[in-house]
Amino acid sequence: MQESRLYSRLLGAPEKLCDLGIVCLRLAWLSFVNRFLRGRVTQKDGPVVSLTTYGERINTVYFTIESIGRGRVLPSRLVLWLDDRAAYERPPASLRRLVNRGLEIKLCKNYGPHTKYYPYVESETAFKVPLITADDDVVYPTFWLSGLMEEFHRSPDLVHCYLAKVVALTDDGVAKYADWEFSQSTEPSVHRVAHGVFGALYPLSLLRALKEAGDEFARCCPKADDLWLHVNALRHGCKVKQIHPKPYRFPAIPGTQEAGLWIENQSVGGNDRAVKATYTQRDIEILRAACGQ
Repeated sequence: MQESRLYSRLLGAPEKLCDLGIVCLRLAWLSFVNRFLRGRVTQKDGPVVSLTTYGERINTVYFTIESIGRGRVLPSRLVLWLDDRAAYERPPASLRRLVNRGLEIKLCKNYGPHTKYYPYVESETAFKVPLITADDDVVYPTFWLSGLMEEFHRSPDLVHCYLAKVVALTDDGVAKYADWEFSQSTEPSVHRVAHGVFGALYPLSLLRALKEAGDEFARCCPKADDLWLHVNALRHGCKVKQIHPKPYRFPAIPGTQEAGLWIENQSVGGNDRAVKATYTQRDIEILRAACGQ
């Protein structure tokens, strides 16, 4: 079954994606899809999409997964990582229905926000397709995966994302995270940090580098996955490109935003502490050289 033409036009209008009425319409449709439709959420050729969830969000993450499964392009694998054995052994009916349509649910160690990508990186011996990460509280538009893959085919060595921040420097090193501005350019740069919440694509070379780096993030930035992914891209000369000149933000699932990691990272200085522990003097020199400082 296909969405109506009107519905598809609404979903394809970025400026309307976060309207409450559109979000409610999409959620109602995705709930119907989950209960009654049987189309697969994966296809033979495509990237790997990886995400994780925790706590009460396990009851709503199916909205995110169904939104990915209604995209113009589908992943070859769609993997949900769980660190809760009870949830893994007895997932809600919404997820069991998705397993029958191609979703993989895998049990793993708790790596915090790094769980969305690291268990996949750790478990693979070789990488043949890019990895795309998603967050468990976002409803993605139908163009989400196709947009990332179109950029990958044009520039397969870059990190691609819908929203990035620009690392700001001071005379003493890296500026406070609050001073980092959102990107307003599509120019690839080592200064841009992809925000995984709205989706980011990581190329094969970076996946190999992340596997080699291992779980060192647990020491320096256990709650700042975007920073760890960026510093590894920086060290391996992998630039980040925001797909559109203006950042794209996609709607959150209602009721999932009361508490989140962003509160600790951004409001009480978590990201600043992670920056100090993660970025070396050599990293800062690379950033300065890239902007002529």
